[in-house]
Amino acid sequence: MDKSLQIIFMYILTHIGLIFFLYPANIIQSTEQGFWIPITISIVIHFFIIMIYLKGLSYFPKMDIISIFSNTGKIVSFCLLIPIFFYFMMVNVITVRAYSEIITIVFLSNTPLWAVMALLLIFSSYLAAKGVEAIFRTCFIFSFVFLPIVLFVFVVSFQNVDWYSVFPFWSSDFSFLTSMPYLKSFFAIGGAFLFPGFIQPFFSYQSKKVFLALAILVPCYFLSVYIPVLTFGASTASNFLFPFVMAIDAVNLTWLMFDRITMFFLLSILTFIMLFLSLVLWKTVRIANHYIPSWKPVYILIIISTLIYIVSFFIPNWSDVEELFKWNTLLRFYVMIAVPISVFILGVRAQK
Repeated sequence: MDKSLQIIFMYILTHIGLIFFLYPANIIQSTEQGFWIPITISIVIHFFIIMIYLKGLSYFPKMDIISIFSNTGKIVSFCLLIPIFFYFMMVNVITVRAYSEIITIVFLSNTPLWAVMALLLIFSSYLAAKGVEAIFRTCFIFSFVFLPIVLFVFVVSFQNVDWYSVFPFWSSDFSFLTSMPYLKSFFAIGGAFLFPGFIQPFFSYQSKKVFLALAILVPCYFLSVYIPVLTFGASTASNFLFPFVMAIDAVNLTWLMFDRITMFFLLSILTFIMLFLSLVLWKTVRIANHYIPSWKPVYILIIISTLIYIVSFFIPNWSDVEELFKWNTLLRFYVMIAVPISVFILGVRAQK
């Protein structure tokens, strides 16, 4: 059965959850002006990666990347799959720890961090245990419930903007390409793009619909950065940990019965993050189960979730979370580059 529509919603929701928290601060800190340049470069890289990845997958209908890599032999498949496994593990740890911190800062300042992490992991693990079909059905429901709220927030977020802050429009300084904040910003790209290669045995979809989802996401990348820049100015926005959240919090709607729209926006984004976590957990279990087929997937899921919780629990503060982002950068770019290219090369060789 064709699940292209669900693929679109899943791609949009998981990426939105990653874009509007950490991505704006990374981009704003990477350069002082001409923010559209680093954003455009990252979007072009995103399109290029997806194009190669989906083209390679098209040579292997009804096969996921685990099966594709397994056909290359044990050594090659091990060298390709194990880095993906460790990357997913680090993504899980970073996401659980970082977004639990966000929840405690914004919502539950009196709630212990360990309790927030436990709730986040329990919900995501439960959804992952139900399987990929349950994850996609949940995504479909979340789309109709929370996307209208997100769209409403986008519209009202222009209340305090100063369009003169968009200047200077051009910057001849491209040193941001090697800056750590900009390299960390690719977490919003490399975090969720792999899932089409894991669902092919379960769902059929049209590759061009993934590009449609990516095209819909393009304005989100620009809005996440330019709304805080136009609201506070680049120099002020660079001092915020979550610039877009601060810009939304500055919106005052007297005709709305609720004092703060920030609460509804953050709740929507956090549901997307839980969806993202459940999907990454499911993919992690799939790889682990490939190497330990005698174990039931639910047992592997419990072990992995427990390990993620323990590691997240022993991360003391936010500076250590940022260090994890730095350590994960090399592995992230390896996955973003090596996996699409290797799938494409294997596909071309199989076609010949």
